[in-house]
Amino acid sequence: MRSGNGLAVLLIGFGALLVLGKLGIFGFLAGLLIPILVLALGVMAWKNGSRMLGAVLGIIGAMMLLGKLSFLFVWVAAIAAIALGVSMIRRRPGARI
Repeated sequence: MRSGNGLAVLLIGFGALLVLGKLGIFGFLAGLLIPILVLALGVMAWKNGSRMLGAVLGIIGAMMLLGKLSFLFVWVAAIAAIALGVSMIRRRPGARI
């Protein structure tokens, strides 16, 4: 592979995932691509010395990603609440489960 073809391969892969997302295949994965790309652009801008642009893009990308993954946080909070409740019941003297 010639040098410089890496970006072309990435663009082809990105486009293919977007098309598959529009067709209903890998829809969730395609929905995560844009926030991850915005976050990656922010990191690249930060590393190249444009700290303000990098910070803005990083914050926007992180907020977009948090919005897409919010269902995971709900599941984690629910499981943590159940585990905390069970541990509180087990700590009481004389309590039986």
